[in-house]
Amino acid sequence: MENRYQRFLLAVVCCAAVSAQAQEDSPTEVVSPEVERRVIEPAAIDREDFEVGAYVGLLAIEDFDAALLYGARFAWHVTEDFFLEASFGSSEGDQTSFEDLTGGAPLFDDSERDYLFYDLSVGWNALPGEVFLFGNRAMKSDLYLILGAGSTDFLDDNWFTLNAGVGYRLLINDWLTWRIDVRDHIFDRDTFGEEEITHNVELSTGITVFF
Repeated sequence: MENRYQRFLLAVVCCAAVSAQAQEDSPTEVVSPEVERRVIEPAAIDREDFEVGAYVGLLAIEDFDAALLYGARFAWHVTEDFFLEASFGSSEGDQTSFEDLTGGAPLFDDSERDYLFYDLSVGWNALPGEVFLFGNRAMKSDLYLILGAGSTDFLDDNWFTLNAGVGYRLLINDWLTWRIDVRDHIFDRDTFGEEEITHNVELSTGITVFF
């Protein structure tokens, strides 16, 4: 009788050992977490390298009052950091400081007061970045420096002109941008009998498109 109990216990132990070994040999079931994946849409920025647009603003002509300025710009983005830009601008010199003070006869004809300039500049996107508007909408932006040279037609004469300034560009969508610029147009002028370096400061804003 005792041997029968021993055989029964031995059989139970063997079954338990076989079951444990089978569980160890069977592959462990991996539970995959149900994580909702975010759908990320990259910015649909056109790869076109050319930018063209118009602008309007004010031009403070030295010795004259500030006047309305308007013009056009064309840029070629050579790399992500540098671009070449051709600009045209038109304004009109108002009364000189002397004319305002004396109230005498005009020193220049109206046709001589037309202010036209052309220049070719090199721009550097010094601080590229993003601006977040309306909560979660990100817009690409650039703070750039610009330096160039050109020509100014003013007071019935033509002057070699240097220009330097800073600008800000905000990409509204994949092809439209808004820009604001501050530039100094520098040239020698001897209109009043003595040669002097004049600084003519431009503050302008405009819209451009990429193509």
